[in-house]
Amino acid sequence: MSRTDQTLDRRTVLRTVGAAAIGASVAGCSALNSAESDGDRPVLPPPENHDRIKESGIPHPIYGEGIPEATVPAPLHDRSITTTAFTGDRHLMLTFVYTSCTTVCPGLTAALRRVQADATDRDYADEIAFLPMTFDPEHDTAAVLESYGTDHGVDFDAGNWYFLRPETPDDAKAIVQDTFGVAFEQGDESSDDGDEMGHDDMAHSRQFVHTSLILLVNKEGVVERAYTGGSPGGNEIVEDARTVVEGW
Repeated sequence: MSRTDQTLDRRTVLRTVGAAAIGASVAGCSALNSAESDGDRPVLPPPENHDRIKESGIPHPIYGEGIPEATVPAPLHDRSITTTAFTGDRHLMLTFVYTSCTTVCPGLTAALRRVQADATDRDYADEIAFLPMTFDPEHDTAAVLESYGTDHGVDFDAGNWYFLRPETPDDAKAIVQDTFGVAFEQGDESSDDGDEMGHDDMAHSRQFVHTSLILLVNKEGVVERAYTGGSPGGNEIVEDARTVVEGW
C-alpha cells in the first residue's frame, strides 16, 4: 500500500470511528444537555456556524451541550477526577493531547496555559480548572506529564491544573474517543502529512492522527465553546474565558 493510500485509509477509519462514537458521546451528555435550563446560560452567544455544526452530527460535545462524565486518574495529584465533579464549583477547560506530539498538541497546551496565566493575573484562578487528558498512557507516565508541564510553563502551584491519564490504551479509547468523541489512531513512522481539520500526523515513533479539540465549560457543566482545528488564534480563548467568568 502506498503512503497516500495509507493516509487515506487512516482518515477513513477515523471518520468511521467518529461516526460510531456519536451515540456514546450523546449518551454521556444527556444528563446535562440543557443549556436553556437557566435563562442566562450559556454566557457566550452561539458561534456563527452553530447551526451547521449542530446539523453535522459531529461526535464531540458542542456549544450548549453538557460535558460527558468520566472518572480519570490524575497521577500528579494521586487521585482520580470525575469531569462532572466541578459542576457548581468551577468553570473548566479540557483538551486531549499526547506529550511526544510536536505539532498540534503544544499549541493546545499553550492555549490552556495562556488562560491559566490570565486567571492568576486577574484573580480568577480559583474559578476555573484545567484538565488536559493524554490518550497515550503507555508513554505519558506521571513523570513524563510533569516534565511536559514544566517545559510548557504550567503553574502547578496555582492548584488548578490537573493532567488526566487513563490507565490503559483501552481506557483511553473508551474515555477520549467513545465518551468525548475525540478520534485518535496511532499511525506509522513513514507518514509526514496532516490535514486541514487540525489532525496531527507527525513522523516519529509515537505518531498519532487525532482530532484537535478544546472545550470551555461553564460551572453548570455546559459547553460554552468547542474550539477545533488547532489552537485558537490571538487572544480569543482568553477573552472567552474572561467573559464566562465575569458573566456568571
